[in-house]
Amino acid sequence: MVQAYNFLASWQLFPEKSEFEYQLVPKSGNYKIETVHAGHYLSFSHNWVSIENEAFYAQYQVNPNGELHDFENKDLAETVAAEINNASCLTVQFFKQEQLVLKVVHEILANGFLKVSHFGSKADGNPFMNVEVYHKQLSVLPYASSAGSVAIRPTKEGVIKHKALSAMEDQTNMQLNQIKEQIELLARQAQEIRKRKELSLMIYEAKITFKPQIGQVYHVYEKTDGSHVLSLVAPSEWGGGSGPFAQFIATVKLLADHTWVEC
Repeated sequence: MVQAYNFLASWQLFPEKSEFEYQLVPKSGNYKIETVHAGHYLSFSHNWVSIENEAFYAQYQVNPNGELHDFENKDLAETVAAEINNASCLTVQFFKQEQLVLKVVHEILANGFLKVSHFGSKADGNPFMNVEVYHKQLSVLPYASSAGSVAIRPTKEGVIKHKALSAMEDQTNMQLNQIKEQIELLARQAQEIRKRKELSLMIYEAKITFKPQIGQVYHVYEKTDGSHVLSLVAPSEWGGGSGPFAQFIATVKLLADHTWVEC
């Protein structure tokens, strides 16, 4: 993923340098490329405001290994293939029914700008090409950042929407991550309870010749006929073996709720 380094940034649209043959024409926009999943995937997020002041947002992730992968947004494509061609070129291709429906080429230009070219087909089947040109976003300024810069004049409403969309993305991603962690914790807890239940059922079906005490440690053995027995004698007290039984199963402890847990 070293070659992707030049693309990893938040980029701001140059509407004056861009050309659109098809669909809505934006008056301002941000494009963000970053690595996710321990650097194995690239995440693309795009928000823009149309001339009619409508706000839009899109996001997707790809594995840039050049192979076809399932794509989550089936309305756009069924599969996707991405490849980092070199340090200045990154290509993403979208397929439906094994047919290429959209090709997006990212190029780092000599002046450091990002050129994003979209190649696709219109509703009538005719091809189109939209070209977007971006510069790395340092800040949202209503003026050029250097004497040689192109004047950037986003409207106040557009700036507000961009900030709101960025804040929305950060907050929802944080909340989704929190929910994911909670779900994973609940899944682990459910698995532990299931194991305790299975162990407890086995012990209560075993032969017990004494009354177990809460918090005390006991030992489960399997007899030659396949049944189980709960014993006070540990394997070490049998000389490290299973004594008169076929095999040692587990060392267990009785909990206050009368379930058993393996020690």
